[in-house]
Amino acid sequence: MANPLRMRLRSFASSSASALKWEGGVSLVQGASRGIGLEFVKQLLEKNEKGHVIATCRNPNGATGLLELKNQFSERLNILPLDLTVESTIEESAKSITERYGSLNLLINASGILSIPGVLQPETTLNKVEKSSLMLTYEVNAIGPILVIKHMWPLLKAGGGFGTERDVAVVANLSARVGSIGDNRLGGWHSYRSSKTALNQLTKTISVEFARKKDPIACILLHPGTVDTDLSKPFQRNVPADKLFTKEFSVQKLLNIINNTKLQDNGKFFAWDGQEIPW
Repeated sequence: MANPLRMRLRSFASSSASALKWEGGVSLVQGASRGIGLEFVKQLLEKNEKGHVIATCRNPNGATGLLELKNQFSERLNILPLDLTVESTIEESAKSITERYGSLNLLINASGILSIPGVLQPETTLNKVEKSSLMLTYEVNAIGPILVIKHMWPLLKAGGGFGTERDVAVVANLSARVGSIGDNRLGGWHSYRSSKTALNQLTKTISVEFARKKDPIACILLHPGTVDTDLSKPFQRNVPADKLFTKEFSVQKLLNIINNTKLQDNGKFFAWDGQEIPW
């Protein structure tokens, strides 16, 4: 009869060997076709000469920014299709990553929606709240990222911190300060605000499970500040100039937090400047 302990040790040794194969680590950026997600891919490739990056988006063939980076970093960038609203595409991406890499050291969930012309607008009053808006923002901003973590979990456990300067693998979910219940003093933006609150709670719950199972993973939330992207452009009018960040600045700050994440940071919510945000 097979020895269970020996089988677990053999499995651990196999996954460790797979992880060590990728010097510089393997990072996954979900929601990478534009904005902050695309900038994460760019900086991960530029700042780590040995690291490999997987970028996912709904339509890779139409992601011109990613395709330009693929021309520059053909050996280290892998682009995969993934639609947050279709779980089978998440499963397929996980399968592809398993077959090619066998492990992950970093997962960044960067996708999010705030407004869609003719479909979705942040509500300024309760009277404008619609079920369709609540459901759509919740599906993309909360449910989707959590399903990505679910399917990438085995890869993150196999990767841990191997090949990087960190002791653990990191899951970084892009949230927003408006998702903080304790910091809510203005109200409004019901759909977006509550979807980010849901993301925060789901992330916190996952972090508790990771800790209980002693997985080598730290799951954190990040607030990038108000960044000059398509998402924020319709709402920048009242943002002070010194509070409107470039993508380059915000991602540089967020990567600094990620790269310095320790196991004890599991479950924490950080702003771009490293300060913790109340739940």
